[in-house]
Amino acid sequence: MHISIKFFIGAGLFMESRHSIINLDALASNFLAIQDAVGSARVMAIVKANAYGHGLVACSRFLQHQGVTYFGVAFIQEAIELRLAGITVPILVLGGVMQEQIPLFLEYDIEIMASSIDKLIAIDACATKYGKKACVHLKIDTGLGRIGVRYTNAEQFFLTAISLPWIEIVGVASHFATADSCAPQDVAYMREQCSRFKQATEFFTRHGLPMPLRHIANSGAIMQLPESYFDIVRPGIMLYGVYPSSWMSKYMPLQPVLSLYARIVFFKVLLKDQALSYGLTWRTDKDTRVVTLPVGYGDGYPRSLSNKGHVLMQGIKHPIIGNICMDQMMINIGNHQAYCGDEVVLIGTSGDQEITINSLVDLYGGSPYEFLVLLNSRISKQYIESTDHALQFIYRKEKTYEHTSL
Repeated sequence: MHISIKFFIGAGLFMESRHSIINLDALASNFLAIQDAVGSARVMAIVKANAYGHGLVACSRFLQHQGVTYFGVAFIQEAIELRLAGITVPILVLGGVMQEQIPLFLEYDIEIMASSIDKLIAIDACATKYGKKACVHLKIDTGLGRIGVRYTNAEQFFLTAISLPWIEIVGVASHFATADSCAPQDVAYMREQCSRFKQATEFFTRHGLPMPLRHIANSGAIMQLPESYFDIVRPGIMLYGVYPSSWMSKYMPLQPVLSLYARIVFFKVLLKDQALSYGLTWRTDKDTRVVTLPVGYGDGYPRSLSNKGHVLMQGIKHPIIGNICMDQMMINIGNHQAYCGDEVVLIGTSGDQEITINSLVDLYGGSPYEFLVLLNSRISKQYIESTDHALQFIYRKEKTYEHTSL
């Protein structure tokens, strides 16, 4: 017998034991707050790494509908996926480019980040062959040391770009190294990078040339360095309602876009002086009610939160106990009642309590960026929004599972 099963992520035949909710209204609110803060600068929505774990296509389609006019990704594969999904506005690949990938940029009208004179020459040669100008942003290294031409050598880089007939200079970019920090020396370094960038791009004014679109401001800089806005800003993590560092919440109110839930799959009472989970790192001091949730580090939930993290049940905070397993974690519910199937909040609100990604990473000294992108496809996504229900069909992703039995 051949059985074909279809369901939509977040809705369908199977009740999910864990899922995330992506609040598109919150995403829209954050975009509008950023646009309001940066004034006339354009907002390039950074949707790399699956939109920081929120869903590349779903979030990008929604943001384009909300008025976003530029997207930034890390790799050409992400850009092509967006084009095939109907994204029509400019897309810039922010990362390094392999020479053999250049034809794909031309075919799909993707903008290229050129990081060296050699890359410029290769791009021009390919564009000449295909008879199509390449839209290029010139990357200047002002102090991060990753990719790009050193700012002291920018003039020769710019002169080369101008001399190449099949290169269209769309923008000039750089990237901050310390924008997430409030330490005085780090803020000073960020300002120095901004100054280097401004001085380098004055080349175009000196030569009577149109100024390309200048962009250097990431989420941290948007919050604490207005002079870095220039022509485009590049919000990433803040777009999704997460702060680069917790202390930055004072700069701008953001709405978390992602919430994470799981259902209890097991309940038991551990007797006094009983240890649990791998390594036996936690032990009861009395008879203790414990529930098991079907979420673990295999889903991207950090094992570093073992014996440190907490969850919410009916507006009450309960601790994670023992080492988090690949697929499960245990929760101490004290004297409270719980039943299999009850919903538990891992990230989000319950009653007047809230767990944010920033509050969780602060417990173990982690990175909110890493936390977001590690949450993986084992956790299904539900996309909700109230502004235009007619659009919701585009956020569902259909999967087909086939099972054959004899």
